[in-house]
Amino acid sequence: MELRNFLAQSPNLSDMSVADGFASHWRAKRVNKGARLANQGQPESDEFILLDGCLSSSICDQEGKEVCVGLYVGPCVVTPNIARTRDGVSLVSIQATKEASLYWIDTGQLTKLMIESEPIQNWANGILRDALSEKAEREWCLAALGGAERLNWFRQAYPSYEDIFTHALIASFLGITPVTMSRLRAR
Repeated sequence: MELRNFLAQSPNLSDMSVADGFASHWRAKRVNKGARLANQGQPESDEFILLDGCLSSSICDQEGKEVCVGLYVGPCVVTPNIARTRDGVSLVSIQATKEASLYWIDTGQLTKLMIESEPIQNWANGILRDALSEKAEREWCLAALGGAERLNWFRQAYPSYEDIFTHALIASFLGITPVTMSRLRAR
């Protein structure tokens, strides 16, 4: 899929001249499996659109234990920078779980474009709203549901992701152990 076609799917950017102009500000990037787009604790100022491939985002604690907090399958927008950084420093690491094709733009440049264009502003605000809603839904799932219900929620919220991501990564995303994940899948 081309970036302009992805952007034009939004009702805010359905005017192809607006989508073309907006797309011209993004830069293409191809990354190999295992490559990192962001590192927890490091400066981060980019926004990403994943057109093809898969990414995961994770948080690492002081003992080195990683917890998956986001799964992405292209085409999609990666959680906006404002929701994954603090004071310009990344709160998460983002890694390609498969070879990926993506586009990126500096957050400051996107902000400038949002000020200049109401359709772009509406698009970006909608992306942020959707990302925050998705995060809130996952938090509710982790707080309110048991293991089997979490897996059912995951299957409904992310159809086919079970065939795309490792079960250990999904277990981490759901806050259960890989052994529990295996048992739940066997039922």
